[in-house]
Amino acid sequence: MTKVADLNIASNIPLPAPALMLHEIPRSAIQENFVAEARQTIRNIIHRQDLRFLLITGPCSIHDTKAGLDYARHLRGLIDRVQAKIFLIMRCYFEKPRTSIGWKGLIMDPHLDGSHDIPNGLRIARRFLRDVVDMGVPTATELLDPITPQYISDLICWSAIGARTTESQTHRQMASGLSMPLGFKNTTPGTVEPAINAIKAAREPQTFLGISGDGVASAVSTTGNPDCHVVLRGGDAGANYSAEHIADAEKQLERAGLDKAILIDCSHGNSGKDPSRQPEVLKYIAGLRARGTKSIFGAMLESNLVAGSQPFPRSPDLLVYGQSITDACIDWESTERLVLELASIL
Repeated sequence: MTKVADLNIASNIPLPAPALMLHEIPRSAIQENFVAEARQTIRNIIHRQDLRFLLITGPCSIHDTKAGLDYARHLRGLIDRVQAKIFLIMRCYFEKPRTSIGWKGLIMDPHLDGSHDIPNGLRIARRFLRDVVDMGVPTATELLDPITPQYISDLICWSAIGARTTESQTHRQMASGLSMPLGFKNTTPGTVEPAINAIKAAREPQTFLGISGDGVASAVSTTGNPDCHVVLRGGDAGANYSAEHIADAEKQLERAGLDKAILIDCSHGNSGKDPSRQPEVLKYIAGLRARGTKSIFGAMLESNLVAGSQPFPRSPDLLVYGQSITDACIDWESTERLVLELASIL
């Protein structure tokens, strides 16, 4: 008999059911309350019930949980200094979209060696999120694989759908069922309309294929997520954070009948992929906001303990502690100065 299935499958290893992992690594009542309160604060900022500025900052990706927790401790101290003006959230990114090939993040390859130990990647990510929440630091991530949220989303305060997946029906449907506020990024060419269409889809009830807490394939029906918004991150056509770009995005949102709620990613196309330009982007949009542009409710920075990035793949023993192995970041000292300056502008 001629084989017609699994011709290109090398292995198919079952994952632990989400419910089993949540039982193995449970969230405490204190953690649950913290996440719920942080999510509500973010909703209030998006919908102008809280006039503070939302700032999401942290490593491009988490590859070393020890360094990640070190960053979280630094951020915790800064939170206390600026909380009257700024609501700080830490980037806890575990999945990295790839145009072609490359390291796909801590969940997919936690040992940085190509072994793709996904079950332990999920465990490490979940434990990391618990540790960050225990410090009193709100968490943010980009959700890439539609199965991942079942394992970690209960510990996430804000999430994003990336530029490569904003047009994906699968991700729009997934977003409609997520419990936290969520930003859709403009596409890699720089167009905003797909992100607006994504918000419209995610706000509506959806039914799609998914998995249950028991790990069984299921038909998932949602009620829609009312807390979605646009993230402007620039693109192939260049930056899109200028006053003119903001005004254009506002018009598109208004035509679509959506709230004029915009978050600016200071990295990627908006910085020309030069991390040292992130501060000028943040200061510019802070100036717009100070002059009355109410649609800008927040921003995002790529920041780490050490500036820049380092070559990868290479032996984990050779990696510089606290330096990115994906996109280059600004260092902690620069981040701290920038956040304090931002608080003085707002």
